[in-house]
Amino acid sequence: MAWFFTNEILGEKFEIVGEDAKHIAKSLRMKIGEQLTLCTLDGRRHLCEIESFSADSVFVNVLSSTLCEQEPSVKVTLFMALTKGDKMDDIVQKSVELGVYEIVPVLTARCISRPDEKQLKKKVARWQKIADNAASQSRRGIIPKVCDMLTLTKAAQKAPAFEKAIVFYECGGEKLRNLVDENTKSLAMFVGSEGGFEEAEIELLKSNGVTPATLGARILRAQTAPLAGITAIMYETKNLE
Repeated sequence: MAWFFTNEILGEKFEIVGEDAKHIAKSLRMKIGEQLTLCTLDGRRHLCEIESFSADSVFVNVLSSTLCEQEPSVKVTLFMALTKGDKMDDIVQKSVELGVYEIVPVLTARCISRPDEKQLKKKVARWQKIADNAASQSRRGIIPKVCDMLTLTKAAQKAPAFEKAIVFYECGGEKLRNLVDENTKSLAMFVGSEGGFEEAEIELLKSNGVTPATLGARILRAQTAPLAGITAIMYETKNLE
């Protein structure tokens, strides 16, 4: 079933406009009487039936509304150091599919990619579009936000706001099963770029309450580590059952 997002739905009828309306009518070629799902910001999903079309809109009847059960019980915010090339595209897409709540690009000492302000604005907009599409494809209840880039210092200062905060460090750390469990509700996860983190950066994170953690004996690529980390967190919090 086609899956879309909107801010809110009031009443038993709703008008879909913009790119979603074009996609329904022209790309999916849906017809009157067919059903689709609309998710709203309050965490609810609405089963709808197409009533009619206009030149720029799709009109639907809301058949039923329920809480969306697709969202994980833990809200994982990925603080991801910038990677080179188009690796961030894949990281954003797959992270959203795996259940990440929010993605924050971070500039660290060993980042090869260092876009200027204009370039970064375009990249963040592209990453958000990728997140939008991944959320629809994977039937998420929300669209995870891709935030503006932060320095590592400013990113570290946000760590105390989370129930748990970890950094995956290639030089070792605590086993993940000792840090998170099914009762964990919010978690900050820091992952480095191709060159990893400098020792001083790990000390900075630790001073802000971030615990070094390990993903095993093998060294994972920058684009692999966040996906392995999210998957492991979802497993330990029983969100893969």
